[in-house]
Amino acid sequence: MDGTSTHFNVPTQAQGREQCLGPDGSVAHVTRVLKMIQGRWKLPILFRLYADPALRSSALLRDLPGVSQKMLTQHLRELEADGLVHRIDYEEKPLRVEYRLSEDGLRLLPVLMAMRRFSTGHATGLADPRADAP
Repeated sequence: MDGTSTHFNVPTQAQGREQCLGPDGSVAHVTRVLKMIQGRWKLPILFRLYADPALRSSALLRDLPGVSQKMLTQHLRELEADGLVHRIDYEEKPLRVEYRLSEDGLRLLPVLMAMRRFSTGHATGLADPRADAP
């Protein structure tokens, strides 16, 4: 073998590990994406916007039981800052604002669906591995 896992092109020798562990490596990029979707309400917001292409914050507030207006606004702003959601202000009175997924937000859907498939296909009900520790 040439020192690389052919399936994922992951370096297995020390000189190639920079591609995974370096500041611009795979780990850094995956960590960045995880931080974008980290937060109790971000995934529910994204999935609601996948289901309905444009929603007002009042509809999101109604569809996500338990979320406060403050947290919804905070998470929407963070998703917008990360480029996953677009805020569209129609500059009307009364105020009318809608949220839509950006192109990057749409490109994230297959990743989230792959995570869902992994979760549903992963063995459930496994014992806590820490329970076997002495």
